[in-house]
Amino acid sequence: MLKVSGLDVNIGPTPILRGLDLEVPSGTMCGLIGRNGAGKTTFLRAIMGALAAQSGQAIFDDQDLLLTQPHKRAHMGIGFMPEDRRLVPALTVEENILVPVWATGMKDWRERLEWIYGLMPEVAEFRNRGSMELSGGQQKFVAFARALMVGTKLLLLDEPSEGIAPIFAQRMSEIMKSLKDEGESVLIAESNDKHVAGLLDRTFVIERGSIVSGKS
Repeated sequence: MLKVSGLDVNIGPTPILRGLDLEVPSGTMCGLIGRNGAGKTTFLRAIMGALAAQSGQAIFDDQDLLLTQPHKRAHMGIGFMPEDRRLVPALTVEENILVPVWATGMKDWRERLEWIYGLMPEVAEFRNRGSMELSGGQQKFVAFARALMVGTKLLLLDEPSEGIAPIFAQRMSEIMKSLKDEGESVLIAESNDKHVAGLLDRTFVIERGSIVSGKS
């Protein structure tokens, strides 16, 4: 379970998140929904340790992530898919997926990789291609697969459907449905819930850095 309480995050002198409370129970798929600029990416970056928090807690596996070194997230079973993909241009698709394996020394990575390829056979098909040879939608799938590699306990997805063709967005929803059926714990940040509404156990609406409604 991820339980965030009283989270305040500033970027420079500007407050972005204000007293944000959010909970992702184990085995649930939750949505963080809000328009661009509402604070979704700031929230995810703070949870991942890329931004410092001014106050609050983010408890995961009895540890406060806000007091944990950023690189430890992967070791704790947290996978993160950034909105802008962040693939390494010089690496192949499969090498990009394996980056967190190299960083963590993950032991059972071969089994995990084959599970991912079974879930996303389209990624298996272009595993040996250069990451920059792919379309934007295909690159999103690679970033998704990389997050899945270490996201054995919690998966954080930042705008998985943003900026890709409808056919890719639909396929992304199908993959997330499979994850839900397997009981994966997932938090999806989206500008709207068009593609994921039917999958969400809980929906948190964020406006101006605060949760204004949360429903199951």
